[in-house]
Amino acid sequence: MMSGPRRRLSACISLVLCAQLALPGSLAFAQPKPAPAKPAGPAAPPAQQPPQDLIAKGQELFEDQQYEDSIQTLSAALLRPSNTKEQKVEIYRLLALNYITLGRKDEADNAVRGLLVAQPDYQLPANESPRFRDFFKDARAKWEAEGRPGLVKEEPTEAPVVIRHGSPSSAERNKPIDLRAKLEDPDGRTGTVKLYFRTGSKGDFTEAVADVDGENVRAQIPASAVKPPLMDYYFEVLDGGGAVIASRGDSQGPLRIAIPDGESSGWVLPLAIGGGILGAAAIVGGLALAGVFKSSSPPAGRGNSTVTVNVGEAGLRF
Repeated sequence: MMSGPRRRLSACISLVLCAQLALPGSLAFAQPKPAPAKPAGPAAPPAQQPPQDLIAKGQELFEDQQYEDSIQTLSAALLRPSNTKEQKVEIYRLLALNYITLGRKDEADNAVRGLLVAQPDYQLPANESPRFRDFFKDARAKWEAEGRPGLVKEEPTEAPVVIRHGSPSSAERNKPIDLRAKLEDPDGRTGTVKLYFRTGSKGDFTEAVADVDGENVRAQIPASAVKPPLMDYYFEVLDGGGAVIASRGDSQGPLRIAIPDGESSGWVLPLAIGGGILGAAAIVGGLALAGVFKSSSPPAGRGNSTVTVNVGEAGLRF
C-alpha cells in the first residue's frame, strides 16, 4: 500500500502528463482562422496587338526567299481601299521583284505597269540588282510604246473667257451703231468674235465678224439695218475649233437698242381718256422720256376727250 507522500507525487505527475497532452490541441484551437480567399475577378483581356503591316510583312518574306508567301501577302495588301499612292508603288515594286525572281515574266510586266500607272516617273534605286533594273527598263519602254495604257491624264483647268459689253439705250435711225467690248481671255483661247443683229424682234440674225485687238473688241451694225422701233443683237466668242466659249446675250435673250421713229427727237402718241380711265403707252428701250399733254374739251353731251402726248428726251412736263 502506497504511503501518502507517494500518492501525492503520483497525482502531480499524472496532472502534468494530462496537461502536456492537452496543450497542443488548445494552442491549435486558439490560433486565428485564415481569411477566406477573395473570389478571382474577370481575367484581364490580352493586350491588343497592332495591325500587321502587310507591306512590311511582304518585304520580310521576300528577303527570306519565301516568294509565294510574299506574293500572297502583297496581293492582300493591294486590295485595301485606303492605300496611298506611295503604298501602291511599294506593293507593285515588291510584287514585280517576286515575279522576276520566280521567272514569271508576264505577271512581272503587269506589276511594273501598275507601278508606272501610279507613278509614271518612277525609277528603281541605283543600288538595285541589274537584273531587276534591266527588266524595269524594258517593261517601261514597251509600256510607253503602247501609249501608256491605264494612265489617266489630268486635264489642265482652263480659265473662263468673259466678254464685257454695255448696250446703248438708243440710237438714231439710218445711222451705223458702233459697239465696243472688252475681252478677258487669260489663256488666249479666243479664235474669233462674232456679232449677230437683226431689225426688230423677229426674224433671222445677220452675222458679222468683230475686230479683236488684244482685249479690245469692235463691231458695227450697218446703217441700213438700223430702223425703228428697235434692234436686237448679241456677241459670241469662239475658240480655234469653232466652239462657243463665251457670249454676251444670245438668240433667245438678245441685247436691245431702241430706235426712235421720225427725224425729231420725240414721238407723238394719241391717248384716249374716257370715263376717268387713262390708256397706257408702252415705250420700249429705256429712254429718258418727256411729254406735253394737250387736251381738247369734248362737245356737249359726249364723255370722251382726246389727249396728244409729245414725247421727247429733255424731261417730263405736263
